[in-house]
Parts: sequence; structure tokens; C-alpha cells
Amino acid sequence: MADSRLAILSRHFTSAASASKAGFGGKDLGWIKISPEVRDALKHGSPIVALESTIISHGMPYPQNFETAKELEVIVRENGAVPATIAILDGVPCIGLTTEELEILARLGSKARKTASRDIALVMAGRENGATTVSATMYLASMVGIPIFVTGGIGGVHRHGENTMDISSDLTELGNTPVAVISAGVKSILDIPRTLEYLETQRVTVAAYKTDDFPAFFTQTSGCKAPARVESPEHCARVIDANIRLARKSGMLIAVPIPREHSASGSLIESAIQQALQEAREKKITGNAETPFLLAKVNELTGGASLASNIALVKNNASVGAKIAVSLAQLQKHSCQRL
Repeated sequence: MADSRLAILSRHFTSAASASKAGFGGKDLGWIKISPEVRDALKHGSPIVALESTIISHGMPYPQNFETAKELEVIVRENGAVPATIAILDGVPCIGLTTEELEILARLGSKARKTASRDIALVMAGRENGATTVSATMYLASMVGIPIFVTGGIGGVHRHGENTMDISSDLTELGNTPVAVISAGVKSILDIPRTLEYLETQRVTVAAYKTDDFPAFFTQTSGCKAPARVESPEHCARVIDANIRLARKSGMLIAVPIPREHSASGSLIESAIQQALQEAREKKITGNAETPFLLAKVNELTGGASLASNIALVKNNASVGAKIAVSLAQLQKHSCQRL
């Protein structure tokens, strides 16, 4: 257990990366299936990037979802890190999927249960197939000691949330789980100013990557000033490392703007969002069904432009996240040598 990056550096955690009986916080994690590649990376302190699976099952149709999932893993590898796509298959949480398992999930599509952290126990007990959302992916990544997770965009406070109280569990998970989430900010279908206020309440460190403006998923700016700014993968790694050393229980959000060449027209996206919101209200679509509906409707209304932007931004996030993971692993190894 002495070789665990978190055990050595923070002295508050124990390794979840050695044999199947070893676990985060000393817990038995034999119920989690960790791929040999991810297990080896954890054991040796190599850089790892967690990836969610809801984007595969609910984000786009087959085979585009399967190809995108494979491409994300390739991008992570090309930038020096090990990809760890997370999902629940036949009731077993899996950290790191084979190509065959990725395709199974891609073919299942929305038949796989959209699984937030609150649903993990239900999916396990029912021996179901679950595609993990941001909150569930964060939780499972933290259980095995993976400190960095890449996604497209996080959930947040829904528009009119002051009346509906529809607030994504992604935000409360960020407030309670010490994982750094690399995303293109908050999905633009949401109420971004209120989401940032809620993240502050949850004690979540929020920083924008190489910009002062907080990005809005499809567009580079939301009109909101970012609470902080980070300039490079090395800068991000130092912030994450400090969070680990402080043994803080909350995570952090590093918001990476979509590349300019893939940024959609703000007015086009906002018009489509308003139409999609109106249709969702008319059809009484709420809860965890609302976000997939809104994203699909916006994609339809923009003639596929929003989906293309979505794929481009998550690929960019994977590249940035992998570079951060490499910088963090190097920083922690240097810290270990000084101990």
C-alpha cells in the first residue's frame, strides 16, 4: 500500500490499487472490477484519466457513440495517460473497459440505466447495466484513487430551478468527492450563474483554463467571470496536488473552453435551447430525462451542429485532462522522492 500516490502524499488515504482486497480508506473493494491496465497504473503511480459512460449510452446513437468512446481513449493514451472508462455491467462497477465492453454499452444505448451516484447501489443489487453520469463516475473513481476525470460538461441548476429545485447531483458530488473534473464548463441548457453560486456553496474550487471567462459548453464564454484562472497542465496539477495534501473532501472543476473553430453561434444555440425548453415543459419532461431530451432537441434544431461541437469539446477535454494527469503524476513522484 505504500506505493499508492494518495497514501504517500496526503497520508490520509490508503491504496485501492493493489490486490482486489485493497481499497480506498482501507475498505474491501473486491466488488469493483479494475482492469489490469488501470490496476497496474494505480500501483505504479502512473497517470490515469477517468471517463464517464453516459456520453456513450445516452449522448449519441450507435455506432457514432462507440467510435467516439474509442477515440477518447486513444486521445488519452496519445497524451501519456491511461484511460479508465467507468460503467456498471451486470451489476458490477467496472473501472476500465475492454473494447468489447465499450461496444456492449454502445449497443445498449439508452437501455442501459442512466446511473447517478444515488443509483449505484440499486443498479448493483438489480445486476443491471448502468451508464455512469458525472456524479457516479466521480464517486467510483475516488473509491479506487483516480484523482482526475474528464467529461463534456457537468450538470447544474436547471433554468427556473428556483421554482422546481431541479439541481443536478453532479454539484453535490463535487462538494463531497475529492476528484478534479475537467469539462467545458456547465451545459449551456442550464442556469450557469446559479450553478456557479451553488458550487461556491458546496466549497468547490472552480477555475477556467487559460481564460478569465467561464465557458458555456457549446460556446467559449457564458458571460460569467470565472472564479479563478489556471494557465497550464502543470498549474492545474499543482492546484490538484494542494487539494490532496489538504485532505479536502470536496472536488474541483477545471473549465476548458471549446476550441474556437468548433464553437457554435451563441444566438443559434440559445434560440434552440429556448425552443427545446418550451417543448420539454409542454411534454412535462423532468428529472434525469430532461437533459438528454434537451441536448437531443437542440441538436435537431441546429441541424447536427451542436452534436458535432459536443464531440469536439469532449475530445479537447480528454487531451487537456491527460496532460494534467501526466503533470500530476510527475509532481507526485518528485514529492515521493523528497520524502
